[in-house]
Amino acid sequence: MTDQTAPIELYYWPTPNGWKISIMLEELAVPYEVKYVNIGAGEQFEPSFLKIAPNNRMPAIIDPEGPGRSPISVFESGAILQYLGRKFGRFYPADERARVEVDQWLFWQMGGLGPMAGQAHHFRQYAPEKVPYAIERYTNEVNRLYGVMNRRLAERDYLAGDYSIADMACIGWVKPYRNQGQDLDDFPNLKRWFETVLARPAVERGCAVGNEHRKNLADDKEAQKVLFGQKARKGSE
Repeated sequence: MTDQTAPIELYYWPTPNGWKISIMLEELAVPYEVKYVNIGAGEQFEPSFLKIAPNNRMPAIIDPEGPGRSPISVFESGAILQYLGRKFGRFYPADERARVEVDQWLFWQMGGLGPMAGQAHHFRQYAPEKVPYAIERYTNEVNRLYGVMNRRLAERDYLAGDYSIADMACIGWVKPYRNQGQDLDDFPNLKRWFETVLARPAVERGCAVGNEHRKNLADDKEAQKVLFGQKARKGSE
């Protein structure tokens, strides 16, 4: 376990990806300072933020006590979880076989559950025109992924055996299951896991960070233009 004296800077907005890191930091009980990045107002394009998050996406962190006690910045939520897990020696096992189990489900979330649930949210709630094919396509794919989790959790309490960063990565993307057109009663093992993870005090605290900033994006057309109309920015733009 590494002692942390200076607070970790968390660049954050209250979304499923942001929750991953606020949950982890709460679970670790290490000092951290939230730097809000209002993605609906375009703050993710500020040059100062792009220096630490070149993909103009939050979350990102700056750890002033990085390797060699020198500052380090990390972007991409999965990479941040792995970094914090290695540094503090918790929720990310050192044993290689156990770590592979965690990595598989972490990458499954990064490459599957998150993107597919995000598309389901978009076409079900935010698309200016209802596209039945897209709604059905992504709603069905999220349903399939929930089924994968449900089977996985039939014989274990958590996705990788013990509670880990894999569970932290997934919980925020299951939290808005109704907006994805899903019913957890159809997935009893997933529902048990969902209720168990959400009941953890650190998860509750992590998901509450920045709640005062949350609003219904479906009613904010200007924010939608910022979030859904992005193209490549050339040069220093």
